[in-house]
Formats: sequence, structure tokens, C-alpha cells
Amino acid sequence: MNVYECLRSRRTVRHFSQSEVSEKTLNRILNAARWAPSSRNQQPWHLIVVRNRETLDQIGKTAKTGSFIGDAPLAIAIVMENADQPGMDAGRALQQMEIMAWSEGLGTCFVTLNTEERDSIARILQIPGELKLITVLPFGIRSSDFKGNGTPRKPLSELVHIESFGKFMPPAN
Repeated sequence: MNVYECLRSRRTVRHFSQSEVSEKTLNRILNAARWAPSSRNQQPWHLIVVRNRETLDQIGKTAKTGSFIGDAPLAIAIVMENADQPGMDAGRALQQMEIMAWSEGLGTCFVTLNTEERDSIARILQIPGELKLITVLPFGIRSSDFKGNGTPRKPLSELVHIESFGKFMPPAN
């Protein structure tokens, strides 16, 4: 799949088949994060691979908006060191993992965690206090009922400003 098609077709997936994710695919996803750019090349991320069914279930029960983590065959926790731009750097690594997973036939869904959930999951995963858990991304082969239609996107003419704010790009013909 070329990059443009991958970006255009990627969708959020919350339902997974129980098929295992191969080591080759897992390594590609992990390397996608490793290769992500970071502020001053600090590479401040740590990735925790979770395959243990009990741990996945426990995380799924803890994450109110991410209960589907418990149904995934694999999850990766993204943990950041105190760095110049930890949120920005985490987002870059996350996006690259999502895109790599999609290109390999897997789906995922970014899970937003509140402070209490983040602290509980950090205890489950034994994350040291000086590090910050950003999220836990579940990964798996999209279940057979995945529709993948996606939501309509705004046209560029509503998003892109030319030279200054308010001077929109003309609509495409």
C-alpha cells in the first residue's frame, strides 16, 4: 500500500479478530515508533508491549473509553520521559505506529485516558513515577464486521488559508 492510499484509507478500529499479531508485524510497528522524529532527537519514548490476556482485560476494565483494549490480541503502552515536547513527540510516534499497523492490515484506536485511569494503568504496568503514560494502543486484525466507510472529510477549501487567515483556498473544480 502506498503512503497516500494508507493515509486516505486509515480508519479507527475498535473490534478485532482474535488472531495473533506476528512478530514481524509487531517489529515493524515498534520500528515505526523508533524512527519517528522527536524534538532535538531526544527519542523520549518507551513502549510496553502487552499480550497477556489478563493484563489486557485489566487495562480494558480500567480505561472507560477503551474497554475494547480487553478484546485486542496486543496493546502497546506509550510512555514518555520528561522531554522538550513529550506530547508532540508521543503524537508523532503514535501516528507512525497507526499508519504502519494499517499498512500491515491491522487496526487500532487512540484511547484517551483521564488522570485516574492513567495512574491505575501505570501501576498495572509498573511504570516508574518519573515517566508519563500517554495512552495504550490496542492492535489487531480488523474483525470481519468492520465496515471501513469512514466519515466524510471537510474539503480543503474549508481548511486551507492562503497567505493569511481568512483567505481560503478556492474550491477544487
